[in-house]
Amino acid sequence: MATTPTVDLYRQASAHASTIMAGVHAEHLTGPTPCATWTVQDLVDHPVGGTGYLLAAATGGQQAGPVSAAATDQFAAGVAAVLDAVAQPGVMGRRCLSPLGFEWSVGDALAGTFMDVLVHSWDLATATGQDTRRAPDLVRACWEMFVPEMPARGRHAGMIGPEVAVPADAPLQDRLLGAMGRHP
Repeated sequence: MATTPTVDLYRQASAHASTIMAGVHAEHLTGPTPCATWTVQDLVDHPVGGTGYLLAAATGGQQAGPVSAAATDQFAAGVAAVLDAVAQPGVMGRRCLSPLGFEWSVGDALAGTFMDVLVHSWDLATATGQDTRRAPDLVRACWEMFVPEMPARGRHAGMIGPEVAVPADAPLQDRLLGAMGRHP
Protein backbone atom coordinates (compact mmCIF):
# COMPACT_ATOMS: atom_id res chain seq x y z
CA MET A 1 0.00 0.00 0.00
CA ALA A 2 1.18 3.53 -0.75
CA THR A 3 2.73 5.23 2.27
CA THR A 4 3.52 8.65 0.79
CA PRO A 5 0.91 11.17 1.98
CA THR A 6 -1.63 12.01 -0.69
CA VAL A 7 -0.75 15.70 -0.60
CA ASP A 8 2.87 14.86 -1.45
CA LEU A 9 1.81 12.57 -4.30
CA TYR A 10 -0.37 15.35 -5.72
CA ARG A 11 2.42 17.92 -5.27
CA GLN A 12 5.01 15.74 -7.04
CA ALA A 13 2.73 14.71 -9.92
CA SER A 14 1.65 18.32 -10.41
CA ALA A 15 5.24 19.59 -10.45
CA HIS A 16 6.06 17.09 -13.19
CA ALA A 17 2.89 17.99 -15.11
CA SER A 18 3.89 21.68 -14.95
CA THR A 19 7.22 20.81 -16.56
CA ILE A 20 5.46 18.96 -19.35
CA MET A 21 2.98 21.81 -19.85
CA ALA A 22 5.91 24.21 -20.19
CA GLY A 23 7.14 22.07 -23.10
CA VAL A 24 3.88 22.47 -25.04
CA HIS A 25 4.14 24.89 -27.96
CA ALA A 26 1.41 26.66 -29.95
CA GLU A 27 1.82 24.23 -32.86
CA HIS A 28 0.93 21.33 -30.54
CA LEU A 29 -2.39 22.69 -29.29
CA THR A 30 -4.66 21.32 -32.02
CA GLY A 31 -2.85 17.99 -32.25
CA PRO A 32 -4.27 14.60 -31.29
CA THR A 33 -3.61 12.85 -27.99
CA PRO A 34 -3.98 9.34 -26.54
CA CYS A 35 -7.39 10.55 -25.29
CA ALA A 36 -9.49 9.84 -28.38
CA THR A 37 -11.61 12.99 -28.46
CA TRP A 38 -9.19 15.42 -26.81
CA THR A 39 -6.66 17.75 -28.37
CA VAL A 40 -3.46 18.85 -26.69
CA GLN A 41 -5.29 22.05 -25.67
CA ASP A 42 -7.92 19.93 -23.91
CA LEU A 43 -5.15 18.09 -22.05
CA VAL A 44 -3.61 21.38 -20.96
CA ASP A 45 -6.98 22.75 -19.82
CA HIS A 46 -8.15 19.63 -17.99
CA PRO A 47 -5.76 19.71 -15.00
CA VAL A 48 -6.42 23.43 -14.60
CA GLY A 49 -10.08 22.54 -14.22
CA GLY A 50 -9.01 19.88 -11.71
CA THR A 51 -7.44 22.55 -9.51
CA GLY A 52 -10.70 24.51 -9.67
CA TYR A 53 -12.64 21.41 -8.66
CA LEU A 54 -10.32 20.68 -5.73
CA LEU A 55 -10.25 24.26 -4.54
CA ALA A 56 -14.06 24.44 -4.59
CA ALA A 57 -14.27 21.12 -2.72
CA ALA A 58 -11.70 22.20 -0.13
CA THR A 59 -13.15 25.64 0.50
CA GLY A 60 -16.83 25.05 -0.14
CA GLY A 61 -16.70 27.72 -2.84
CA GLN A 62 -17.58 27.73 -6.50
CA GLN A 63 -15.44 26.12 -9.19
CA ALA A 64 -13.43 28.60 -11.25
CA GLY A 65 -14.57 29.70 -14.70
CA PRO A 66 -13.02 28.98 -18.09
CA VAL A 67 -9.34 28.37 -18.61
CA SER A 68 -7.29 31.12 -20.25
CA ALA A 69 -4.49 30.90 -22.75
CA ALA A 70 -2.04 31.03 -19.84
CA ALA A 71 -3.13 27.59 -18.62
CA THR A 72 0.34 26.58 -17.45
CA ASP A 73 0.50 29.58 -15.11
CA GLN A 74 -3.09 28.95 -14.00
CA PHE A 75 -2.23 25.32 -13.22
CA ALA A 76 0.75 26.25 -11.05
CA ALA A 77 -1.27 28.91 -9.23
CA GLY A 78 -4.20 26.50 -8.84
CA VAL A 79 -1.97 23.76 -7.42
CA ALA A 80 -0.47 26.23 -4.92
CA ALA A 81 -3.97 27.36 -3.86
CA VAL A 82 -5.13 23.73 -3.48
CA LEU A 83 -2.08 22.85 -1.37
CA ASP A 84 -2.73 25.85 0.88
CA ALA A 85 -6.43 24.95 1.22
CA VAL A 86 -5.89 21.26 2.05
CA ALA A 87 -3.32 22.19 4.68
CA GLN A 88 -6.10 23.76 6.79
CA PRO A 89 -7.37 21.67 9.72
CA GLY A 90 -10.28 19.38 8.89
CA VAL A 91 -10.32 20.07 5.16
CA MET A 92 -9.19 16.61 4.01
CA GLY A 93 -12.21 15.04 5.73
CA ARG A 94 -14.75 17.46 4.25
CA ARG A 95 -17.24 15.74 1.90
CA CYS A 96 -17.72 16.62 -1.77
CA LEU A 97 -19.12 15.11 -4.96
CA SER A 98 -16.79 13.13 -7.21
CA PRO A 99 -16.73 13.58 -11.02
CA LEU A 100 -18.39 10.13 -11.20
CA GLY A 101 -21.28 11.35 -9.04
CA PHE A 102 -20.60 9.71 -5.67
CA GLU A 103 -19.72 11.43 -2.41
CA TRP A 104 -16.16 11.22 -1.13
CA SER A 105 -13.77 13.16 1.06
CA VAL A 106 -11.57 16.01 -0.12
CA GLY A 107 -8.64 13.69 0.71
CA ASP A 108 -10.06 11.10 -1.70
CA ALA A 109 -10.65 13.84 -4.28
CA LEU A 110 -7.02 14.90 -3.93
CA ALA A 111 -5.93 11.28 -4.45
CA GLY A 112 -8.17 10.95 -7.50
CA THR A 113 -6.78 14.15 -8.93
CA PHE A 114 -3.23 12.90 -8.31
CA MET A 115 -4.08 9.88 -10.48
CA ASP A 116 -5.67 12.09 -13.12
CA VAL A 117 -2.65 14.40 -13.26
CA LEU A 118 -0.20 11.49 -13.39
CA VAL A 119 -1.98 9.73 -16.26
CA HIS A 120 -2.87 12.85 -18.22
CA SER A 121 0.67 14.17 -17.96
CA TRP A 122 1.75 10.95 -19.72
CA ASP A 123 -0.91 11.64 -22.37
CA LEU A 124 0.38 15.18 -22.81
CA ALA A 125 4.01 14.10 -22.97
CA THR A 126 3.14 11.43 -25.53
CA ALA A 127 1.18 13.88 -27.68
CA THR A 128 3.97 16.47 -27.66
CA GLY A 129 7.00 14.21 -28.01
CA GLN A 130 8.30 14.71 -24.47
CA ASP A 131 9.72 12.21 -21.98
CA THR A 132 6.89 9.83 -21.04
CA ARG A 133 8.57 8.26 -18.02
CA ARG A 134 6.79 8.88 -14.75
CA ALA A 135 8.45 8.67 -11.35
CA PRO A 136 8.34 4.98 -10.32
CA ASP A 137 7.21 5.80 -6.77
CA LEU A 138 4.26 7.81 -8.12
CA VAL A 139 3.33 5.03 -10.54
CA ARG A 140 3.46 2.45 -7.73
CA ALA A 141 1.37 4.62 -5.41
CA CYS A 142 -1.20 5.19 -8.15
CA TRP A 143 -1.34 1.48 -8.95
CA GLU A 144 -1.81 0.52 -5.31
CA MET A 145 -4.47 3.16 -4.72
CA PHE A 146 -6.60 2.73 -7.82
CA VAL A 147 -6.18 -0.51 -9.78
CA PRO A 148 -8.45 -2.31 -10.56
CA GLU A 149 -11.43 -0.52 -8.99
CA MET A 150 -11.07 3.00 -10.39
CA PRO A 151 -10.42 2.10 -14.04
CA ALA A 152 -13.47 -0.18 -13.95
CA ARG A 153 -15.62 2.62 -12.48
CA GLY A 154 -14.27 5.06 -15.04
CA ARG A 155 -15.03 2.66 -17.90
CA HIS A 156 -18.54 2.12 -16.58
CA ALA A 157 -19.05 5.92 -16.54
CA GLY A 158 -17.63 6.27 -20.07
CA MET A 159 -14.63 8.30 -18.87
CA ILE A 160 -11.94 5.67 -19.54
CA GLY A 161 -11.53 3.57 -22.66
CA PRO A 162 -11.31 -0.21 -22.75
CA GLU A 163 -8.42 -1.82 -20.93
CA VAL A 164 -5.39 -2.41 -23.15
CA ALA A 165 -3.79 -5.82 -22.75
CA VAL A 166 -0.25 -5.48 -21.41
CA PRO A 167 1.99 -8.45 -20.51
CA ALA A 168 1.94 -9.29 -16.80
CA ASP A 169 5.73 -8.85 -16.67
CA ALA A 170 5.65 -5.41 -18.34
CA PRO A 171 6.93 -2.43 -16.33
CA LEU A 172 4.39 -1.20 -13.79
CA GLN A 173 3.95 2.09 -15.66
CA ASP A 174 2.89 0.17 -18.78
CA ARG A 175 0.47 -1.98 -16.75
CA LEU A 176 -1.02 1.15 -15.15
CA LEU A 177 -1.43 2.81 -18.53
CA GLY A 178 -3.02 -0.32 -20.00
CA ALA A 179 -5.47 -0.48 -17.08
CA MET A 180 -6.30 3.16 -17.80
CA GLY A 181 -7.05 2.40 -21.46
CA ARG A 182 -3.73 3.64 -22.89
CA HIS A 183 -1.38 1.94 -25.34
CA PRO A 184 1.97 2.27 -23.55
